[in-house]
Amino acid sequence: MPARIRKKDTVEVLSGKDKGKQGTVIAILPKKGKVMIKDIGMVTRHAKARKQGEVSSIKKKEGFLSLSKIMPICSACKKKCRVNSKLLEDNKRVRVCNTCKEVF
Repeated sequence: MPARIRKKDTVEVLSGKDKGKQGTVIAILPKKGKVMIKDIGMVTRHAKARKQGEVSSIKKKEGFLSLSKIMPICSACKKKCRVNSKLLEDNKRVRVCNTCKEVF
């Protein structure tokens, strides 16, 4: 069975402080059920100066969100959709939009 969400997919956040925002998937941790989306779920990290001449700083970067909080957006119908799988003639399994039945 193919993964519901993959790298470079466009997804929409369903709940949390970034609800309704759309972004592209940067990284996935399938065993932990986490996903990182570009410019969504920003967290603040304080970096201490470790060497002489370095400056301590406050950096913002993407954090991981739960897979249950996001839903993929179909490239054909441009709507949030559930993902189904389909077996092609050459025995290759692909992801299919459940509403418009188009291949991702």
